[in-house]
Amino acid sequence: MFKRSGVWWTCIRHNGRKIQKSLETSDRKLAQAIEAKIRTEIVEGTYFEKLVGRNKSFRDMMDKFMKEHAPKKSISMQRSYSASLKHLIPPFGDLNLSSISRKKISRYKVLRTDEGAKPATINRELAMFSKAFNLAVDEWEWLKNKPFSKIPKEKEGNERTRWLTEDEERILLENCPKWLREIVVFALNTGLRQDELLSLEWSRANLFRKTILIQKTKNDKPKTIPLNQIAMDVLEQKSKEKVRILKGDFVFISSHGSKIDRHNLRRAFNNAREKAGIKDFKFHDLRHTFATRLAQKGVDLYMISKLLGHKDIRMTQRYAHHCPESLRVGVRVLESDYNLTTMEKKREFKT
Repeated sequence: MFKRSGVWWTCIRHNGRKIQKSLETSDRKLAQAIEAKIRTEIVEGTYFEKLVGRNKSFRDMMDKFMKEHAPKKSISMQRSYSASLKHLIPPFGDLNLSSISRKKISRYKVLRTDEGAKPATINRELAMFSKAFNLAVDEWEWLKNKPFSKIPKEKEGNERTRWLTEDEERILLENCPKWLREIVVFALNTGLRQDELLSLEWSRANLFRKTILIQKTKNDKPKTIPLNQIAMDVLEQKSKEKVRILKGDFVFISSHGSKIDRHNLRRAFNNAREKAGIKDFKFHDLRHTFATRLAQKGVDLYMISKLLGHKDIRMTQRYAHHCPESLRVGVRVLESDYNLTTMEKKREFKT
């Protein structure tokens, strides 16, 4: 027996068959008694493992997923799940879980591609699909095995690397209202995502140490971000305003003193961008600008990855071509061991 999340489980092997299930109790003695009964039934041939998922549909599984698993994730991830679900439900919703096959998943990928969905979007939808099935097998015991093997990912080639030039930044800031200008400047100097910016609270800001703590991130791991003087200037100015307003704990607030709505932020940003005459630039590209400028200044990819909070450094590779100066530092290490005078003497000796 073993414990998982405070509940006892059993794992029994008999005649090449593996039975792993929750004993649905945290009481060790009771769990041992239940396990003993299961072992007896298996030997006598009377044990029959009832799988709840035999009568469950894909819609049932996703309802449970959204009620129990999704709320544990960040707000942005919950929105991503909701968006993915809108496309997954029509083709799979009423299907029995055991009838979903690899072939049907392949058809779904073709369907979404024909609808114009990008590879990254399809991969997000299938990642949610796969996670739900993993929970149905490993946690909920609805199914014995997934009805398909690992879903192959689509090759992604739609990564954006758009960033602001210095002239574009100047023009954009000139066309931003004060509240938006503060957010844009802070984003350009921290690389925070939109939700991280709007959810930033004073209790997470340490003006003495010049850091902020982002508790809820995309990959569910808290991260501490060091602040440069430009970002500090924004916070120090906002801290003076907080003394006057004294409403809530959010750093960036609306004119009513409440958290800024993301739709209002995006609408105001798009208006400022259009007035500035800047083409093909989204709010999220402020984050790309932050990373690109670091790379162009010679900061190595590992440090950029940590500052962005990337779970895998491969996500940071898109900025690699901006790093010639940091690479130059690498080859300069060899210069200290290279004695040109000695080499010249050796050449003269040979002649």
